[in-house]
Amino acid sequence: MKLIIVFNINFSIIYIVYCKKSRITSWAFYGKKYCASGYKQKTQVIHKLNTPALILLSFDKRAIKEKNRIYTKILIKINMTNGELWQSVLAQMQFHISKANFATWFQNTEIMQKENEKVVISVPNAFSKEWLSNKYNKLILKILHDADETIKNLEFVIKPQPQKDASQKTFEAADKLETEQLRFEEFKTNKDTNLNPRYTFDNFVVGSFNELAHAAALAVSDNPGFTYNPLFIYGGVGLGKTHLVQAIGNKINDGGKKKKVRYISSEKFISSIVAAIRSNNIESFKNNLSTTDVLIIDDVQFLAGKNKTQEEFFHAFNALYEKNKQIVLSSDRPPNAIPELEERLRSRFEGGMIADVSLPDYETRLVILKNKVQEKNIEISEDILEYIAANVKKNIRELEGALNRLMIFNKLNSKTPDLETSKKLLKGFIFSPFDVANYKKIIETVAKFYNMEEKSLFDPTRRKEIVKPRQIAMYLLRKELKYSFPAIARKFGGKDHTTAIYAYKKVLQENEENNKLTEELNLIRQRIYSG
Repeated sequence: MKLIIVFNINFSIIYIVYCKKSRITSWAFYGKKYCASGYKQKTQVIHKLNTPALILLSFDKRAIKEKNRIYTKILIKINMTNGELWQSVLAQMQFHISKANFATWFQNTEIMQKENEKVVISVPNAFSKEWLSNKYNKLILKILHDADETIKNLEFVIKPQPQKDASQKTFEAADKLETEQLRFEEFKTNKDTNLNPRYTFDNFVVGSFNELAHAAALAVSDNPGFTYNPLFIYGGVGLGKTHLVQAIGNKINDGGKKKKVRYISSEKFISSIVAAIRSNNIESFKNNLSTTDVLIIDDVQFLAGKNKTQEEFFHAFNALYEKNKQIVLSSDRPPNAIPELEERLRSRFEGGMIADVSLPDYETRLVILKNKVQEKNIEISEDILEYIAANVKKNIRELEGALNRLMIFNKLNSKTPDLETSKKLLKGFIFSPFDVANYKKIIETVAKFYNMEEKSLFDPTRRKEIVKPRQIAMYLLRKELKYSFPAIARKFGGKDHTTAIYAYKKVLQENEENNKLTEELNLIRQRIYSG
């Protein structure tokens, strides 16, 4: 005879199945779906018990009425050890959170004590204690209470892990200092790589708008240095570029092969080069960079116009590339649309794989919202999520902002807002002035895109670097706002309206013939309408 604890997939009822005959042919721990022969409901095995004196809290009546009567209801109270009880909690938690979060927050945890309706759970550090207390307290308590109705309270205490040597002690001390300084997961970065551990492929939502970039990123993380080198990912603000490039670094860093991964923003890269030049340590800086196996630089468009930085980066790029070291770059535009970028660097950037990330569609926005709700462990009705997905179209960052506003209302009022309340709370997101293009927005966006001052667009000059942006601004005023040609001419200092007509037709024709210009126009439009 065998006694096995099982529970429904929805975790609402715990079962113990007492088998008089060996009818159960297969079962597994943590995550494998299982159904006993003759038992109609799919169940989940969480622990195999070697002793027969345990209990069933509830039972499927259909199973009791079965012809062979192979199941029997047991009416003795379950008496699991603390270890068995915590294992059952961990088994269920894995279905509520991602693998990355589970590994981060539930490693080295256990039940230390259980008495007087309270369970004391040990955690390895202060950061884990705060995160579990604030984020997972209610869920853990619910699971424990379902298993044992006498449990009504939780307490988390810090139990430092045993340290084997001095180097381990140093690491733990650094970790403790870091957890005292950092209060939120999103600000916790790996000091060696500068990567944020929350950016992983597991919690990256894939859709038609980013599937090429995602596939290329996965390929690079599986075979760094040899597949798509360099990898250049571009797209608008708040669409997940940083998440994706850091996911590459995290996967490589967590892999079996020891690779030195380094993530750095272009601003920090520029300031590091400037500091090295001022202190006459540029060779030391380049030598340190050359030991990197995977170099990830975010927002490389800011290298534009920085001639000395571009020169040093060109040499560093060549040194890494020749050694088959992986280079990953992100930007808000493709290489051929970055102004004042040296042609040799542009050529290097275009020599690998270029993938774009565009705006997510409705279905993808809805999936992203559902994932965020699950991550944040909040309850928001389906109709509210659908309303947000249908109306907040700018970028993923805006979706998170909308959810955060609802979370704040929830905390302040201790209740979940209904649809009408949500519409009022989200009015600033839904009816943003940036949703509609206007003259000022077009001029501002075109000037920023081409790294120039707005007033330069109105200069009476025929210089190519001014004429092209000015013609594009005229084209967009006509195309997007339906301005008349005389009105456009007046906006640009009273020029003859034939100048506006010429500009519009020239850009229209080049757009049909020049893929580079088409990409630029698409990116400019995306910025105009995304704010």
